[in-house]
Amino acid sequence: MTARDTQKGPGTSPASDAPGTAEDDAFPPEEATGQAVWSEEDDDRTDETLRWLRDKRRAHHRQRRRDRAVLAYCVVLAALGYGSGYAHRFLKELELGADHGSLGADLQRTLPAAFVAVTLALAVLAARDALWRGPVVVSGPSVGWLLAQPVRRGAVLRPGFRITAGLTVAAGLVVASAAAVVLQVTDLASFGAGLLALLPAAVCLPLLAVSLGMAVECRPHLARYVRRLTAPVALLLALCAGQAALAGAGHRWAPLEQAELWSGPWGWAAQPVVSVTGGTAPGWAVAAALLVAVTAAAVLYAHRDAALVPNAQLRGRAATATAVTSGVFALELRAAKLAVMEAGGDEPKRRFRLPAPSNRHLVVVWRDLLALLRAPGRLGRAVTWAAGAAAAAGLGAATAGEKRVLGLVVGLLCGYAAVGALAEPARLETDDVRRAAWSPYRLRTLMLHHAIVPAVLGALLGLLAAVPYALAGAGWTLLLMPLCAVPFAAAAVFGACRGPARTDLLFAGAATPMGGPGPFLFAAWYAAGPLVSVTGLTLVLNPALAHGPDARTTGSVAVMAALLTAGLLFFVTRSADRLVKH
Repeated sequence: MTARDTQKGPGTSPASDAPGTAEDDAFPPEEATGQAVWSEEDDDRTDETLRWLRDKRRAHHRQRRRDRAVLAYCVVLAALGYGSGYAHRFLKELELGADHGSLGADLQRTLPAAFVAVTLALAVLAARDALWRGPVVVSGPSVGWLLAQPVRRGAVLRPGFRITAGLTVAAGLVVASAAAVVLQVTDLASFGAGLLALLPAAVCLPLLAVSLGMAVECRPHLARYVRRLTAPVALLLALCAGQAALAGAGHRWAPLEQAELWSGPWGWAAQPVVSVTGGTAPGWAVAAALLVAVTAAAVLYAHRDAALVPNAQLRGRAATATAVTSGVFALELRAAKLAVMEAGGDEPKRRFRLPAPSNRHLVVVWRDLLALLRAPGRLGRAVTWAAGAAAAAGLGAATAGEKRVLGLVVGLLCGYAAVGALAEPARLETDDVRRAAWSPYRLRTLMLHHAIVPAVLGALLGLLAAVPYALAGAGWTLLLMPLCAVPFAAAAVFGACRGPARTDLLFAGAATPMGGPGPFLFAAWYAAGPLVSVTGLTLVLNPALAHGPDARTTGSVAVMAALLTAGLLFFVTRSADRLVKH
């Protein structure tokens, strides 16, 4: 409201503002009276507000720089202490010209599909990250005080966007450098040529991901579509990964690869690399130009959107970022995950009904099945992890030595993740033990009942994953793969009953010049469930795969699975009792 508006009084009609009326003569413009006209530019206090804030924060920034310097020193020291040996060995192999066999040809065949898979994964990560954080995150005081002052929002919010974009580009350049080294080692291209070909992807793909995150953060209604499209895009990502694996094995489909190379930025970024490694990409220069043009337009659009993020979005993201940071530094990763799930809306819920069981002993199973039907994303994650477990274990079984052990361990870890995705009701019960008040059982018995659904459904998933191998002649997989699900279910429920983080373990043991055993003890305590189950199954499955599964080895696997399950369930009851007393 201007001074002129206040002079008119409360009874003035809007029609009196029309030019040429008598009231214009009675109330001449401010320019004619010599008074200053109010404008937003005159009331802009951005520069002096930010200058005052910098002065007040100078001591805080100085302390934060010291903390970051100490953290960087510790990281560099750990990298030199634990990674210098591997780096020296890698450089020595480069110097000696180690033979990498057909690795170069395999990489050349998988490049088109692999680039599409990597780009899709980057897009999913950027969109999901924007559900709870996004490229622009400011502190709670900045949202509550700074943006309430007469300051330009762009001057406050756009620096965060530029910092995020710069960090992602820096990470992309590091990855491109490592990929150029791989291309040189495998004799696909020299380091300079490989890095030059990777440069468009290293710069443009991270910027496109940041722009996508900015669009989701600035428009709250897009969050619903991101959650709905995550599952189909994840399925498409799995198909691209499968295509890359088939291409690496020599099964390529040229028309599909050419369509992918021209279908969008994911393919345009791959064309220079495909061309420099000897593949077919005659229009790579046009593709690179299209990629740069689309990236420039997206970044400009996102830079404009950075100043338009609603305050409600900024407040929610500031609170979530604080909760996640606190959870990570307190080593309470479950609390950090819950904060992210609550901010991102987790997943869409479906309305399903199941007839209530007449037997009260089945009420926990009924509730777990109902929760799974109403949140089918958990079942989708379990299916995805089960497919990854079957693929990794199959690749490991087809090799020998260390590669077989590595494939087996990766497959078992994926299997644990598949079964663990089905054990979310147990975790929700132990997040706050007061939630178990509905149950007619003690908490220890309730946790044992929560292991039934993950064990049964995990065994069914293992049986389905074993069908292709059984059709190929490995009928023993129909028994061994479902057997692994039972100890995994017990391990997942044990992890749910773990309780608060035992940070005292970080300082346990005697200190040595190489550090103390505390961090390793804490890691062993935190991952005790998967560590025990995966290690035990690996010890019996590896000899079975080496000598050929028979009745004896199958029996030993069954005995080990039974022992692991019994031991883990025993510790489940003890941990549940300790939670009640905590």
